[in-house]
Amino acid sequence: MRKVVVDQNHQQRLDVFAHTQLPELSRSSVQKLIDEKRITVNGNKEKTGYKLKQGDAVTIDFDSNSLKEVPEIDLPVLYEDDDCIVINKPAGVLTHSKGAFNPEATVASFVRSKVHFPANDDPNDRAGIVHRLDRATSGVIICAKTPAALKWLQKQFAQRKVKKTYVAIIEGQLEPTTAVIDMPIARNPRNPKTFRVATSGKPAKTLYRTEKITPSHSMLILEPETGRTHQLRVHLAQLGHPIVGDELYDGAPAKRMMLHANKLEITLPNRQRHTFVAEIPQTLQNSLV
Repeated sequence: MRKVVVDQNHQQRLDVFAHTQLPELSRSSVQKLIDEKRITVNGNKEKTGYKLKQGDAVTIDFDSNSLKEVPEIDLPVLYEDDDCIVINKPAGVLTHSKGAFNPEATVASFVRSKVHFPANDDPNDRAGIVHRLDRATSGVIICAKTPAALKWLQKQFAQRKVKKTYVAIIEGQLEPTTAVIDMPIARNPRNPKTFRVATSGKPAKTLYRTEKITPSHSMLILEPETGRTHQLRVHLAQLGHPIVGDELYDGAPAKRMMLHANKLEITLPNRQRHTFVAEIPQTLQNSLV
């Protein structure tokens, strides 16, 4: 596909122009095509924010026929109103697609038909996603239906006005049985898919409380004060008690990672404070042996 820029496209951003030519793709997918040099200007790779000039030749190397239809998914809804929807995310389901052209069903694809965002807010990608849970983590996740609700909810996460409670199963027992883990976290340069405790990292704080103990395992209640990626997983692994099933951080093999977002306390856009609860899955209960 080859497009030559004309008067009406002068000074338009490259990614915006390309998205008008590929409306079936999300904006992040278009940006990835630019990064991969599959969308070029006059044969050259340009940044997504490049301002087009009269006569620029934009070449797009992408076949829309290669797209696969995203399958429908039905997720359990804990609460829904005109502003937001709260879901009990199963383990194994992505919050949103990580890469371009991913045909996998996600929380984002489930809420797509329920949200009301302008087209340029990318409803096909992650519009409405307020925060995320790792694929392997189950439990409470809240999504916004409108841009105003998204801003309201995300601000609470940013200002740490949201109370999150998780349940995890670990091998062995922690001493003391209740404490605050205060360890900064940074991306692991040797394995960029993981994180580690590092003095150069961002502050990360987790309160844990031992709920149940068996001869070989413990059930912990975890309340993260901060929201760093993989925070709970990294903190417990650093203490020598990784979450069962968390093979990324050397946890014992299991059918799933034994981490569940049990409660989420937040003030909704209607100014009412709510606590949403996703019951602890039986798989976690059964693993406490």
